[in-house]
Amino acid sequence: MEDKEILDKISDNIRLARLKQRISQEKLAEMVDISTKYLNMIENRKANPTIVIVVKICIALKIELNSVWES
Repeated sequence: MEDKEILDKISDNIRLARLKQRISQEKLAEMVDISTKYLNMIENRKANPTIVIVVKICIALKIELNSVWES
């Protein structure tokens, strides 16, 4: 799997999980202690988050880490 493909899946799955739970970008960013702008960049494939940030997002959304790169 190519790097871009992994990043695309992570970005899409974070956004979908957030929307499914009806959590705003502002609220999730606050929960993870990152800026709303950075979360927006992650969800729109313009930032490559560290694994630490991805784990924090998963914890905040109460989802398994492996779910962010599954189809």
